[in-house]
Amino acid sequence: MLNWKQVNKYVKTGNPEPPKRVEKTEEEWKELLTDKQFKSTRKAATDARFEGEYCKNYEPGLYSCICCGTKLFNAHEKFKSGSGWPSFTQPIEENLIKYKKDSSLGMNRIEAKCNICDAHLGHVFPDGPRPTGLRYCLNSTSLELE
Repeated sequence: MLNWKQVNKYVKTGNPEPPKRVEKTEEEWKELLTDKQFKSTRKAATDARFEGEYCKNYEPGLYSCICCGTKLFNAHEKFKSGSGWPSFTQPIEENLIKYKKDSSLGMNRIEAKCNICDAHLGHVFPDGPRPTGLRYCLNSTSLELE
């Protein structure tokens, strides 16, 4: 099971090997995504707090990457974090998420990306519930509930 120590190890020594890769040009992504989805996933924009489609949605299902369709998170791992963004304790499989140091906006964070297509999903923090202690704080525009 993933924990904060393992996430930091991935940042420092490299991410797990993805099961596959999906690569497209910027123009191809623009054709497939809405403007808001493109800005969120390809340019690392952030959804407005408490306004995302999945912020208050706790229906069962699987959350997929809006770009490549890879199933990333199970709704059973979703919890009410009060952060204003959909939050999860762990991905479906460890090798589906890529971790990257993010020092933008004067903060030190760890960016969570789709390990299949490099879509920006959000960030991961060490203040989640047990058993992982992780909080994947994600943009609704980067996800699709199936």
